[in-house]
Amino acid sequence: MSVFKVVALYKFVTLEDVQELSSSIREFCAAHKIMGTLLMAREGINGTLAGPAASIDAFITFLETEPQFGVRFADMEIKFSASEDMPFLRLKVRVKDEIIKFEEPGISPTEIVGTYVAPREWNRLIADPGTIVVDTRNNYEVEIGTFQGAVDPKTDSFTEFKSYVANELMDKKDQPVAMFCTGGIRCEKASSYLLSL
Repeated sequence: MSVFKVVALYKFVTLEDVQELSSSIREFCAAHKIMGTLLMAREGINGTLAGPAASIDAFITFLETEPQFGVRFADMEIKFSASEDMPFLRLKVRVKDEIIKFEEPGISPTEIVGTYVAPREWNRLIADPGTIVVDTRNNYEVEIGTFQGAVDPKTDSFTEFKSYVANELMDKKDQPVAMFCTGGIRCEKASSYLLSL
């Protein structure tokens, strides 16, 4: 029985040469039987790919050491899992305006971002009754489960988070806000947005 290695990754990093980088990545993935979706933009890289374990390992090494990439992908957020079946039907490497759609020009986690919190510190932070705990995920994900007492912004898409902020957080700027999401990417962009206000 074949087992495929799955990698979910992202990183906010300025990519002026995103078209060239995406072509190199597409060629590498196709040559190594890697499938899935990878989004690239001037603000970074985000996606989930799967393939034989050796191919996925080679891909990560390729991103982290290929001279063309410099060290821009050396410390990506990476999570691995496994699947008995290939979870994707094809390879898509796409250049977009954003790696996580938010539609707020000028917001850049590479320039300003919230404080990352370790699990022990997180528990202390959310135990403080003065902390506003916000689930930045969408309605579907919140229904699956969330932290007790967390605020549900009731969004169908991440772009709606700005309306929640305008309606519910603008008069609470003096209170600490603790945010969480599935992989970290939405929290980075949401915190960048809040800090810019």
